[in-house]
Amino acid sequence: MAKDWKELTELTRGAAIEVERVKLKDKGITIESSFELPPLARLTLEDQIFVSAFIKCRGSIKSMEKFFGISYPTVKNRLSNIAGKLEFVEIDPPASGNEILQQLDDGELSVEEAIKKLGGG
Repeated sequence: MAKDWKELTELTRGAAIEVERVKLKDKGITIESSFELPPLARLTLEDQIFVSAFIKCRGSIKSMEKFFGISYPTVKNRLSNIAGKLEFVEIDPPASGNEILQQLDDGELSVEEAIKKLGGG
């Protein structure tokens, strides 16, 4: 299966792929529609390998340096470039107007900070 994925990524060379059929092997169910690949699957094969290695190294940049024989800044730059290609769910979304007013009421924000967060300054 890894060989098939490698061949597919080499064939497409980063071009957009649309999957039209998905088969659940164990269930014998086939779904036909239009599916986008998940963000990690859209990365180049080299970037996928780099991300996989990073996970295998448990996020240790020092281990990545040793594994690939590259410098700390090179690892950081590669990770930053890959992160720029991925769409992330916002982990800390901006507070709603009600939340900002509650923070102001609780004394967590000054009036000036609340105005700024509400887009008034």
